[in-house]
Amino acid sequence: MVRQAAALLAQPATAQQALVPIAVSARHAHLSQATIERLFGTGYRLQPRAALSQTGQYSAQETVTLRGPGGELEHVRLMGPPRDRDQIEVSRSDEFVLGVDAPVRISGDLDNTPGITVAGPAGEITLPHGLISARRHIHMSPADAQRLGVRDCETVAVRIESGDRDLEFRDVMVRVAADFRLELHLDTDEANAAGVRAGDQAVLVLPGHDQSRISGMSSP
Repeated sequence: MVRQAAALLAQPATAQQALVPIAVSARHAHLSQATIERLFGTGYRLQPRAALSQTGQYSAQETVTLRGPGGELEHVRLMGPPRDRDQIEVSRSDEFVLGVDAPVRISGDLDNTPGITVAGPAGEITLPHGLISARRHIHMSPADAQRLGVRDCETVAVRIESGDRDLEFRDVMVRVAADFRLELHLDTDEANAAGVRAGDQAVLVLPGHDQSRISGMSSP
């Protein structure tokens, strides 16, 4: 044990600092103001429910129903503030319920995506596109990116040590912006597969480092 502790202290700083907090994203919707008014009434404004970890983002009090050719999903949470384009994010399991096949995309990449019907208390609308399964990604600030030696839109891997369901996720996109906080975003399918929940940590697999020397996460 003493030798293991000494070895840990002897690790390079970058290896010891390569832990990334995990956020788990359930199905949700980012809607434009025009769509919000179609669903909730003219002039309606979203009511914040809870602040999210990313600056200026919040979950709203309001929920909607998604209707697809195979079924529907109720109580889908809206996120604020409103966006310029409608974007609905679901997991692969949700797709089976809805009877749709949504592509894996990074947020905002909505060209050639399928649509979905969205219903609210004041009406419904069939969106022509905007349904995606969110690509797993890491938010980070420019300072974090410099410290970790990665760049915006670079793909990396993360390792999750959860005991019985250890996993390494590849093809994780790095997203860098001045107002981002360091956080790995997984959907519910990915989190369940790895046996983790929000607040646990993943290990960023850095090129050139011995992966076995980078460790540490909280137990789910």
